[in-house]
Amino acid sequence: MSNVLVAGRAIYLSGKLVYCASFMEIAFRTGKIKRLCERRAEAQRRLGKASAKKLGARLSDLEAAASVADLVAGRPHPLSGDWRGQFALDLAGGRRLVFSPDLEPAPVDADGAVQWARVTRVCIEFIGDYHD
Repeated sequence: MSNVLVAGRAIYLSGKLVYCASFMEIAFRTGKIKRLCERRAEAQRRLGKASAKKLGARLSDLEAAASVADLVAGRPHPLSGDWRGQFALDLAGGRRLVFSPDLEPAPVDADGAVQWARVTRVCIEFIGDYHD
């Protein structure tokens, strides 16, 4: 009979690693953004209940993704114009969770567009309505 051990995102079978899930690494541009992401009460106070709930869900989605290309919820989309090189996920009420690659150098194609399928580390840059 085999000995199976599950440790975090890794599965060991008879002492040998047989599966290890990759996951997104998340950094924060400022301490204020980090607190907003880590403290639900503060997020509810500053963003409202609906956006705070969506923020928690989007952060969980990010953490579980192997790359940005794996994201499906929140209408994931790359940004353009002044926001080029960044990516957004919808929250509620026009608010967005905006992040950029936290890789140096960022993986880009010949046109300079970020190759989001190769991005496994992000930095959350902004939470709010960038149309204001």
